[in-house]
Amino acid sequence: MFPFGRRLPCDIYWHGVSFHDNNIFSGQVNKFPGMMETVRKITLSRAMRTMQDLFPLEYNFYPRSWILPEELPLFVAEVRVLRASDPSWQPTFIVKPDGGCQGDGIYLVKDPRDGRLAGSGHGRPAVVQEYICKPLLMDKLKFDIRLYVLLKSLEPLEIYIAKDGLSRFCTEPYQEPTLKNLHQVFMHLTNYSLNIHSENFIHSDSVNTGSKRTFSSILCRLSSRGADVKKLWSDIISLVIKTIIALTPELKVYYQSDIPAGKPGPTCFQILGFDILLMKNLKPMLLEVNANPSMRIEHEQELSPGVFGNVPSPVDEEVKVAVIRDTLRLVDPQRKKRKDAQCPSLERVPEPSESPLGAGPDAARDAEAALPSLCLKQVFPKYAKQFSHLRLVDRVAKLFIRFLGVKGTTKLGPTGFRTFVRNCKLSNSNFSMAAVDILYIDITRRWNSMGLDHKEPGMCLQAFVEAFFCLAQKKYKSLPLHEQVASLLEFSSFNLPLKRLDHMVFSWNRLPCMPKHIPLNYPGPGPVVFANG
Repeated sequence: MFPFGRRLPCDIYWHGVSFHDNNIFSGQVNKFPGMMETVRKITLSRAMRTMQDLFPLEYNFYPRSWILPEELPLFVAEVRVLRASDPSWQPTFIVKPDGGCQGDGIYLVKDPRDGRLAGSGHGRPAVVQEYICKPLLMDKLKFDIRLYVLLKSLEPLEIYIAKDGLSRFCTEPYQEPTLKNLHQVFMHLTNYSLNIHSENFIHSDSVNTGSKRTFSSILCRLSSRGADVKKLWSDIISLVIKTIIALTPELKVYYQSDIPAGKPGPTCFQILGFDILLMKNLKPMLLEVNANPSMRIEHEQELSPGVFGNVPSPVDEEVKVAVIRDTLRLVDPQRKKRKDAQCPSLERVPEPSESPLGAGPDAARDAEAALPSLCLKQVFPKYAKQFSHLRLVDRVAKLFIRFLGVKGTTKLGPTGFRTFVRNCKLSNSNFSMAAVDILYIDITRRWNSMGLDHKEPGMCLQAFVEAFFCLAQKKYKSLPLHEQVASLLEFSSFNLPLKRLDHMVFSWNRLPCMPKHIPLNYPGPGPVVFANG
């Protein structure tokens, strides 16, 4: 690795912000192109809503969300209908600015007609979500979980999850939201960057106490109460895999734009921060995904009156050092060479001059054996079969990319859309090419009016997905939406000339039954241990 600013060839480029920090032509880079845009609150909400439309029961771990200002009338109308159907429902809503971070600009409301919501159109776009009023409490405090996820590869999809994470606590005892306490951020918002300014924030030298603790310490306490932590881990892994599946279609469009097939370029990997809230019944709920989670292992503390300095944070060091270390081990460019040489280790084989235990292969093996075991455990493709039926939008994105035409673009032009319809034989006497053009214009114009990227004209992936769903509903009227989409994918792939898309044949009546939970080994109180293999 080389410091920022140097363009010498190297094995791994480690950048601080985004894929475009520098010009990169080889090696591996720790950012995916488009990741920052893909995990923004609005883009994530759109992706999750698409999956909720297809698989409502599978994606019920993401709160009901609306996008401001464009969906404010829809938000008000839907809440009115929900309240009419269930008068006992007294919801609270949390508003999150799209580009906000570290809790900036977040606030709670009770009334959908709150004037601040209408004002979102004059400021930053935002997402408004149903607030989770009954979270799991620990020591009477609300907390969330930051889990670190390594997306090692998009094609093929490869996901690793760290066996431990951070639990970040509020600093005031929790009470369900009322009009009187909505403004109390130290009670309702778990953001570390907010709570660290509370006089009640506790810096601890122990990973089991204080305002920031290890997730494994929480699991130990839950296990001692008789909670099924094995199922909890299984649910969290399922949440992570399903979220990545929802995000990958957009990421693949960005990837082919920055690194078109056949063009020299790096391969990518990225560490993501998943923020998860546990409900009182231990159901995990996704709050958001962070493309640039902090990897600092120290915090600022007042050392004496008016004097501040950075001091080590044992809990951050415990979790983050292992994540960084194991990420580098897994993306080690020498790994494939050692596999080819039938060397089972994941570590780089030290040169004789640098081996701490002396020269020769035996010394290298001894040095590697002395290193800690991997904290990052593979969950995909390990459990791929259980989630393969969810990858419908991924296959729609492959169609989209195929018909983009010009390398490096992310928008589909009208000619490309007509070519897609014609080649897949989707037009007929009831759906003429004139109707195809109208569909393209209507959907593209609406998406372009949402304040999205206007640098490039044409139809974005989300608009194409909507158009594809519309075509599927026209052709297969009597089926559920996911079967309509799967059927149209099969029909389209079958009719494509020459180069056929890679696809899976779905038989919705013969899908394998999902197990109640993914089998993982958890030995009770103590460190969390994932199953081997």
